[in-house]
Formats: sequence, structure tokens, C-alpha cells
Amino acid sequence: MPAPAGGRRPGPRRSLTEDDVLDAALSLLDAGGVPAVSVRGIAAKVGVAPNAVYTYFPDRAAVVRALADRLLGETTLDAAADPGRPWWERVEAVALDLRAHLSAHPGAVGLVVGGPLDGPRARALAGHLRDLLAAAGLPRTGAARGARLLIAHVLGSLALETGEQPPGTEQYLWELRRLLDGLAATVRTGSAARAP
Repeated sequence: MPAPAGGRRPGPRRSLTEDDVLDAALSLLDAGGVPAVSVRGIAAKVGVAPNAVYTYFPDRAAVVRALADRLLGETTLDAAADPGRPWWERVEAVALDLRAHLSAHPGAVGLVVGGPLDGPRARALAGHLRDLLAAAGLPRTGAARGARLLIAHVLGSLALETGEQPPGTEQYLWELRRLLDGLAATVRTGSAARAP
């Protein structure tokens, strides 16, 4: 077999996975924020040509959407699954865990806030929160709106805290608990059924 041009023999083909691409993207995000996440940067990080990345994602926007979805999907729902705990404690556990996971990656807020949260993991997270709120007594529409409100609160509070070191957990908990108080009052009065 003749050697390729340049006299080099081909090396072993590196197997690349979608997770490899997202791991590299996350590393770039952590190092330089959303602008640092590029197809060329990812390719350099995993040691392949940029076109290899396009095998898994059609463009940078698709990588960013998948990475945002992955970050949202890292939220642990185990504590929320305990039926022995009151619903508001279970919702609070999910909100705290989501915040902790996103806080661990400095560029995550810009990434998640900047795009649609329509991936399978984001939908699963919203669905889990919706189910918790529905089980507490909110009608389905009110539970869906409440889930959206909770996710928006987590993201919004992180966006406001980006300059704070360390992030204001005490303030965040106060806000989250007032939000949950409002949802609890809605459950008690049934006002969500009358809301437009």
C-alpha cells in the first residue's frame, strides 16, 4: 500500500462520539463563555478536522442547543421523587439542584438563556416540575405555567448573580420560597383554574 502524500502513514482512526463533542464544547464554554464555543475549537480540542464535528451536529447552533439541553438534563430528580416529602420541598430540591449545576459552569447561563429550551432533557425537566405541581393540586395548565415560572426564576436569578462571588444562595432561597408560597396559595384557592 503506497504511503499518502507527504510521506505520512495514516494513524489509527479516532472514534468520536456526540458526547466527546459536547464535552469539548463544555470545556470551551467553561474557559471562555459562549463565544468560545466554535466548531473549529471543538475539533481542535478532540483532535479531528472540523468536518468530523459536522457528522454529529449540522452547525454551531445545533451544538449550542444540545449543550444547553445537556446542562439542563444534569439536574438530579432523585430527591424530588420521594413521595414522603411535601411537594414544595421536592420542587425546591429540583430548583436548587438545577441552580447548582448551572452555577458550576460560568458560561451556562448565557448559553441556556440565549436559546430555545426545547430539547428532550429540557422538556423532561419541565415535565417533571409540571407533574409535581399538578400532583399538588394545580390544574394542568397552571402546573405547566408554574414549571415555566420556576425555570425562568432559576435562570433569571443566575443571570442577575453573574458578577457576585459567591452567588447569593440566601437571596435565591428567599425568592424561591416566596414563589412556592404563591403557588401554594394558588393550589389552596383554586385560582389557577380561573386564570386566563
